[in-house]
Amino acid sequence: MAFTPIAPVLRSLFIIIIMASGLALSESAKIFTVVNYCKETIWPAITNGENFTGGGFALKQGESAVYTAPPGWHGRIWGRTGCNFDKNGNGKCETGSCGTLLNCTSPGSPPTSIAEFTLGVTDFYDVSLVDGFNLPIVVNPSNGKGNCSTVGCDGDLRLNCPPELQAKDDGKVIACRSACDVFDTDEYCCRGMFGNPVTCLPTNYSRSFKQFCPAAYSFAYDDPTSIVTCTGADYTVSFCGSR
Repeated sequence: MAFTPIAPVLRSLFIIIIMASGLALSESAKIFTVVNYCKETIWPAITNGENFTGGGFALKQGESAVYTAPPGWHGRIWGRTGCNFDKNGNGKCETGSCGTLLNCTSPGSPPTSIAEFTLGVTDFYDVSLVDGFNLPIVVNPSNGKGNCSTVGCDGDLRLNCPPELQAKDDGKVIACRSACDVFDTDEYCCRGMFGNPVTCLPTNYSRSFKQFCPAAYSFAYDDPTSIVTCTGADYTVSFCGSR
């Protein structure tokens, strides 16, 4: 079974929503597969690329999307929850909104779990919880050379979120906010005198994120244990999947 995504075909990035694999693509293409293992419909988004306009689409439980990224693409992929869009792609989401559009042209609003990519001769990628957490997300490279580790957070941090960081809707915890988002201080936000890797250190909140999600960024300068490199890989981005 196959169906057409709501969003239009992007200028430098095409997206086809599929229920199973089997799509023939060029061997030279950089292939990304986005999979929804969650028990609910989510609305993945793709943005912040220099040479494409962004995108967004719906994935029901068990569905996947395949797309090819242009050479040198860098940007982010994240999931939105609790969305309601009309036939023109206008609406809103409980978490991860990029304004009122299904087809994102700007980053999502925190709290949001984010997969970040910079593609080149060597690819750099990571999963970041610096802006908080709204969905488990895992990045798994395939057929690459180098480190090529699987990164991300496959546990549901919403179930272990400190009370003061909880984002709720009708009494239900829908996301876990970052300490920067809640308290807006230089220390938690790694700015001002804390805007460098010497003075911006882990806090109790970022340590709790790191303990629960050791293969994801927990604060701005969490590079040594979070960013990974790989050459010649394709990538699967799984929501609610396993590392």
